[in-house]
Amino acid sequence: MAVFSTPSESAAEPSDSPVNSHNEWDPLEEIIVGRLDSATIPSRHPVVTCNIPRWAARLQGRAAGFAYPRRMVEPAQHELEQFVALLQSVGVTVRRPEAVDHSRRFETPDWSSHGFCHACPRDSMLVIGDEIIETPMAWPCRYFETHSYRPILKEYFRRGARWTAAPKPQLTDALFDKDFRVPEVGEPMRYILTEFEPVFDAADFVRAGRDLFALRSNVTNQMGIDWLRRHLGPDYRIHEIESRCRTPMHIDTTFLVLAPGKVMVNPEYIDVDRLPDLLRSWDVLIAPPPNPIDDRLLRLTSLCGKWLSMNVLMLDEKRVIAERHHTDMLRALEAWGFDPVPCDLLHYAPFGGSFHCATLDVRRRGTLESYFQ
Repeated sequence: MAVFSTPSESAAEPSDSPVNSHNEWDPLEEIIVGRLDSATIPSRHPVVTCNIPRWAARLQGRAAGFAYPRRMVEPAQHELEQFVALLQSVGVTVRRPEAVDHSRRFETPDWSSHGFCHACPRDSMLVIGDEIIETPMAWPCRYFETHSYRPILKEYFRRGARWTAAPKPQLTDALFDKDFRVPEVGEPMRYILTEFEPVFDAADFVRAGRDLFALRSNVTNQMGIDWLRRHLGPDYRIHEIESRCRTPMHIDTTFLVLAPGKVMVNPEYIDVDRLPDLLRSWDVLIAPPPNPIDDRLLRLTSLCGKWLSMNVLMLDEKRVIAERHHTDMLRALEAWGFDPVPCDLLHYAPFGGSFHCATLDVRRRGTLESYFQ
């Protein structure tokens, strides 16, 4: 895959900052991994429940604010510790947030809520080069989620990183469509979010050097994408990915750039013919259907749907950590020229995801490049 340079890019040198990550595949050196301490079932707010079936939303509403059951937390915690050990065994520095009590209530002048958990740093922070951006998330129960990462963020800042926070949203009723319902297949796409203010989750963006790919979803509105586009300025381009999912939330189970010239797509959500034109020179890898999951509890409690098999983490351009139980994905990755590293994280799904969701790659060994003409 050719790398195209411009005069301004020739000056791009490795950063002295402890934060330096431009894409999803440069050799991984440091990463933040989430925690499950005091994980609390999220609130019954419509922006939380709009992506799950009505019967599940009713059950969640009754349990909101209570701690997750031990029978869900303990296997996920065991798998998480094994994942951390794997990362450390290949030389990656692993950082963890502070443990906090997510069951405690908090309030703004307009509303009150309890917390959720800090399992997924990929949602609340976006790394662009030497900058970490705290994102304006749409779930009220996640309003203060980055506070558990503040000791790490302050350390990075003192050592030279740039640290930015997007405008803190009000999250009043004006942001949410009170008449929202999930569109049926064949109906025009619609979202629960209005354009009252910019909101976005970092997990609705993936990076390929000077080009980012974004998904508008039920946690990321157009105003949020526009805010990031203006903040990054003319040195970056943001390309919007069109999804057929009727309840879109996070791009990393829909579209993921794996290496220069290779992008993996979810065939249920993506029409390959409608991908941005600049991807026509890339290999578009069609993700295999996920292997069936035998665990009935896991099927009922997953927040992310069945396509978490796509939620992989690149260690470099070849090595990729993927879920051990999704054997068809492991075989596909190998056929595409990658070296899959199997690991267990299946029981993390009720807390928000898998390997990509559970991490934030803070430093990768590489420089800012353009991968498209």
